Amino acid sequence: MKIDPSAKVEAGAELAQDVEIGPQVYIGPHVVIGERCSIAHGCHIEGHTRLGAGNRLCPHVVLGTPPQDLKYSGEPTELIVGDDNVFREFVTANIGTVTGRGVTRIGSRNLFMISSHIAHDCVVEDDVVLVNGVMMGGHCRIESGAKLMGGVGMTPFSTVGKMAFLTGMSGVSKDAPPFMISEGRYARVRQVNEVGLQRTGYPREVIEELEDTYRRIFRTKELNRLKVFDEIEAGGNASEETLYLVRFMRRSLEGRHGRYLESLRHA
Repeated sequence: MKIDPSAKVEAGAELAQDVEIGPQVYIGPHVVIGERCSIAHGCHIEGHTRLGAGNRLCPHVVLGTPPQDLKYSGEPTELIVGDDNVFREFVTANIGTVTGRGVTRIGSRNLFMISSHIAHDCVVEDDVVLVNGVMMGGHCRIESGAKLMGGVGMTPFSTVGKMAFLTGMSGVSKDAPPFMISEGRYARVRQVNEVGLQRTGYPREVIEELEDTYRRIFRTKELNRLKVFDEIEAGGNASEETLYLVRFMRRSLEGRHGRYLESLRHA
């Protein structure tokens, strides 16, 4: 274990034997840090925060601080982080709140670029990229493989679906569908995320089917999308990805303001 003499590690913190702690780092008494983690200078980790293995924190990352929620009253809520994530400079992530089931959860192999923010009670799954300045409101969810370009802002309780791509400065005010590129002040679906799907290894036939599904859902004159969903599901030969997209869209339409998670907030 390498701990710089200027770092402050409170009694009670649990650190794996091969953790590296740089200068001027603060580690709170309830923090748990797994093996192969490196914490660069000026980082601050407090609260009931648990880091898995192989996480790399660049300078001045702040994790586990209280949620920016006026209802928070000091409850011992948590931030739980998986493995092999990279947190670039000035990234911040807050612990959860009691109304959000008490935990902010980050998966594995994510890249959080400079000054991105993961708010209280958010869920970030695996292999996600948040580019500089992405702002997540409370209770948001980003599914695996999604990429959010610089300056994207997410309204609380909104969801970005798996393998979605949000262009820079877009505003996510309602759920952004999986496998699609969305853009704009109020982000709208523009096309299938073909390049991202190809790079991740999705078969060509699945991509072509998603392109056909995109046209049926987003480029139709049929105003009743539920009818389109029924027709796709009734066909009997849709791929898993197409069915996932349809289910995602159904949930979003049933949620408040186009955000499925809004419908669960008082559950």
